[in-house]
Amino acid sequence: MVTSRAFPDQQALLELANRYPEFDLASVETCLAFLDTTADVYEALDAHFARYGLSMGKFTLLMQLLQAPEQGLTPSDFAERAGVTRATITGLLDGLEREGWVRRQPYPSDRRMVSVQLTDKGQQLLSQMLPDHFCRTTGLMANLTATEKKTLIQLLAKVRTGTPAMREP
Repeated sequence: MVTSRAFPDQQALLELANRYPEFDLASVETCLAFLDTTADVYEALDAHFARYGLSMGKFTLLMQLLQAPEQGLTPSDFAERAGVTRATITGLLDGLEREGWVRRQPYPSDRRMVSVQLTDKGQQLLSQMLPDHFCRTTGLMANLTATEKKTLIQLLAKVRTGTPAMREP
């Protein structure tokens, strides 16, 4: 039995199972446990990134720049890699640029485009926070054995293959 934020009462789940023949209690409980855990992880990550004046989105862009070629990345590159719109990227880049962590400049081969690069200040931020970030990530997964971590990755990949069931009309 799973206690969930969405359905804290086991009796409510059982009533739904009796009312709807399509209701699979084990699937619903598993999904709710996954969603609750995801919410807890996101909440913890938000608190962690806030210590550094970042959001998960901003951190993701900084990490992409850390691994980027010397000429940087275009906003389209970020959008494609992150699977979000260019408008979302523009808002994140505006905040990173205000903090002095990134800079935009004309793209070397096409001045109609902009290239985004990590500044020295952005590099310093990552150098300061990444050791802490990696320690906290290790702590998040500390209760899993190496085998369990591999199994979790495999199970999550299987869950991901089921996502079309929620998208399809």
